[in-house]
Amino acid sequence: MHKMFEKQLSIMEPAPAHPKVQEYEAMSHILDRNRTIYELALQDLTKNVKTFETGANGMTAEQVVRAAVIKQSEGYSYHALAFHIADSNTFRNFCMIGIQSKEFKKSTLQQNIKAISPETWEAINRILKEYAEKQGIEKGRKVRLDCTVVSSDIHDPTDSSLLGDVVRVFNRIMGKARSKLDGLSFPYQDHTRRAKRRVLGVLNAKNKKIRKAAYNDLLKVTGKTLGYAQAAIKELKHYTSWNLQDQAFAYGAAEELAHYMPLALNVMDQTERRVLHGETVPASEKVVSIFEPHTDIIKKDNRDTHYGHKICLTGGASNLILDCVILKGNPADSTLTGMMLDRQKKIYGKYPLKAALDGGFASKANLESAKAMGVKDVCFSKGRGLEEEDMCRSSYVYRRLRNFRAGIESGISWLKRSFGLGRCLWKGFTAFKSYVWSSIVSANLLTLARNAIA
Repeated sequence: MHKMFEKQLSIMEPAPAHPKVQEYEAMSHILDRNRTIYELALQDLTKNVKTFETGANGMTAEQVVRAAVIKQSEGYSYHALAFHIADSNTFRNFCMIGIQSKEFKKSTLQQNIKAISPETWEAINRILKEYAEKQGIEKGRKVRLDCTVVSSDIHDPTDSSLLGDVVRVFNRIMGKARSKLDGLSFPYQDHTRRAKRRVLGVLNAKNKKIRKAAYNDLLKVTGKTLGYAQAAIKELKHYTSWNLQDQAFAYGAAEELAHYMPLALNVMDQTERRVLHGETVPASEKVVSIFEPHTDIIKKDNRDTHYGHKICLTGGASNLILDCVILKGNPADSTLTGMMLDRQKKIYGKYPLKAALDGGFASKANLESAKAMGVKDVCFSKGRGLEEEDMCRSSYVYRRLRNFRAGIESGISWLKRSFGLGRCLWKGFTAFKSYVWSSIVSANLLTLARNAIA
């Protein structure tokens, strides 16, 4: 008999000798050496559990954290994540899933991963920082700061498109209620198609007169729709039925309409002020999405406009992200210097010896404040009137720190390209913060793993 038929096949295939497999094995080893991470995640996962004696066995805290790391590291959707964990031996081993274990559904993965709070992700990052410090990888004595913007998952907002969203969403909710529930009597007419035509009319208008007429009719249609919705909310809240599911649906529809109502009124108000009266509406008073109302308008360098949130990052010499602050509004970088250095004091127990910052952080007051904290060398990439000798001990030290600062630009680019930090795909501000922190934790874990392999 031929030799190829004589060899007995092994029960488990050996792990392939691939760099990515080695990275996941190294990440697994780091996680297991810091098991407090799992305890923190478990607290979030069991927060609403009343009894542990009943119910089906779900994902463990270890599996949830590890699945989240895979998701952010590979850029998978939950649907793709479920497939790849079921299909890949590397991912199954990383998630500690045995051969006989059942596969995780998309909804299970989503529910569990989203249950981990941003505070927990930040605490996990602190644990990884402490591990790096014990291993001599990062001491926190030399830091670099920069800000970037993480976009919300919304379309580019215009007044007309926002009004179109309002009409479409309200009609969808009221239409479902009408089709599912019997006996509803609130006045209702679906103006979705008319609103869509007016949105296109605004977009394709040849002059201001035609555009203004289209806006007037679009505002009229939106006002009628909101009138129907107000009547629907009153009736749905008092809806009674022997079918408890129908009654629950009615109450849920009323709550959903009530949630969108103030946002819709804000959209109408800002459109009337801007389009009809020619007013300039401050960014703080604008709603740029009824689905992600927490979204800020961020204008960078008076050129590019972004819709999301500004984040401020502190990086270390090891390329680890030591700290992150997700901001509300668009505060100037120069107002963040003291706060970010104070946070380093809380993290490490002392201020860094050297700090390299973008030119936007530069000011004489910030330089004096940093020096008073004990930061010996402070490098702003653009001096803005400050002398190199005032910032650092010598021009040589200044140039070295300025070159060092440029490294955080590549770090931010890596986070956006490889860990999805460019655009948050999760809904709500709390989920937004969790998404940002989970991306940072995944990147730091991979950095530590590569350091261990090297």
